[in-house]
Amino acid sequence: MNQGPLPTRLPAQGSAHTALPVLASLRHTRRMNSGADGAFACTFCGDQRLDEGFVEDAGEQSYGYARWIPGPLQRGPFGGAKRMGKPRVEIRAFRCQRCGHLELFATEVV
Repeated sequence: MNQGPLPTRLPAQGSAHTALPVLASLRHTRRMNSGADGAFACTFCGDQRLDEGFVEDAGEQSYGYARWIPGPLQRGPFGGAKRMGKPRVEIRAFRCQRCGHLELFATEVV
């Protein structure tokens, strides 16, 4: 399992994820819900058994993995999302073995 730096501060319940700057939370590594040994834990149930994976994008001409794009969704004239000129950030996903909760982190510009 890749143990690269992860943001460990999530928005407060009910707040918009877009309120966090894309990469600013990267400096807060492994503090939220981590035990004495520094292991990362589920924010829903507290279990430390998390499996790393990714969110698949299986659409036509996709890269095979989902990316996060800052800002609200704006649609073009044919209904597709306007993405031109916006940075794309890889989404890292962790699934809790106990409760199935997914933790998603936008960590690396691609």
